[in-house]
Amino acid sequence: MKSLEIFSGAGGLAKGLDLAGFDHAGFVEWNKDACASLRVNFASEKVFCGDIGDYDFSSLDKVDMVAGGPPCQPFSLGGKHQADLDQRDMFPYAIKSIETLQPKLFIFENVKGLLRESFADYFSYILLRLSHPCHTATLGVDWRRHLHGLLKLDDGEQVKYHVSYRLLNAADYGVPQSRERVVIVGVRDDMDQAWRFPKATHTEERLLYDQYVTGDYWDRHRVAKKERPALSSSASERISTIKSDYILFAPEGQPWQTVRDVLCDVPDPRSQHGITDHIFRDGARSYAGHTGSSYDLPAKTIKAGGHGVPGGENMIRYPDGSIRYFTVFEAKRIQTFPDDYVITGSWGEALRQIGNAVPVRLAEHLGRAAFKLLSQEMKLNAALSVAA
Repeated sequence: MKSLEIFSGAGGLAKGLDLAGFDHAGFVEWNKDACASLRVNFASEKVFCGDIGDYDFSSLDKVDMVAGGPPCQPFSLGGKHQADLDQRDMFPYAIKSIETLQPKLFIFENVKGLLRESFADYFSYILLRLSHPCHTATLGVDWRRHLHGLLKLDDGEQVKYHVSYRLLNAADYGVPQSRERVVIVGVRDDMDQAWRFPKATHTEERLLYDQYVTGDYWDRHRVAKKERPALSSSASERISTIKSDYILFAPEGQPWQTVRDVLCDVPDPRSQHGITDHIFRDGARSYAGHTGSSYDLPAKTIKAGGHGVPGGENMIRYPDGSIRYFTVFEAKRIQTFPDDYVITGSWGEALRQIGNAVPVRLAEHLGRAAFKLLSQEMKLNAALSVAA
């Protein structure tokens, strides 16, 4: 199965799809540092580093899937909220890739802010354009007029897609990070296959159960009772509810992964460890709204930020209240990149790339669902061919 990654960034989505069994036809990315990361970790000759408007999609052979994360700044809750007025809105180019390549399936990822009520009309327009990629707007026609036309569309013989979307939290799929993202999936309508989002594998309830009902979490990490964080009144009420709901059996699924779970075997960055991207950076400060990630919970969302790495985030908060910045190595773990995955550039640039990436484990879950769907379609076609 061949996939093209557009707006590839440092390759989190690409690596997850790679682990799911996809063969990369190419990567399209404009940031030079991200391109350098891609070239180190994948086939260098497949990386196109430049404006996606200059990329010739028609130069590719058959591609089964197109995947990527169109730049999210126009929709980010921390951005300027300009949506269709923002020149950084790259959804038109994502749609162009579908129109040209007509893959069997596409997967696009974006920030939760895409679902803001103020963007509702434009989001509806995006979904309709992805559903009918061959129906382009006439030059100079406002998107609102084009939306009106798409709503009345009778497609005829034009290629179209069945498009669905869902807000997913990466923590529900084994990523040690609370990271909510909108995932949009389209399946070509001649496929006769229905997309199913992968079922969540991890839950917050199971984490709290292991921590405060059985104590297995603390025993596993050898944390004495006096060193365990105190519970707030609201958390205590939640634990009481869990105790009463699960008297005989534990909650289904695996526990959310915490910062401690994935960093417990990582040496202190100030020690002699020999890990090239595990370098201590001083200067972490806590302030209102930027208090860091609690050691015994999934990390807060690793952020990139329009002006670099936010000073009060991307850091660990230990049970004793001390804080420090994540190293690049640790941020990779939080985003579930393999330890040997190389992120190029300075600390700030590397954190920017990591913060923009799709968590590898979430990407792998999506990739396996896509691979299964495409495999089923191939088997069906083969059976029909034999029957004929």
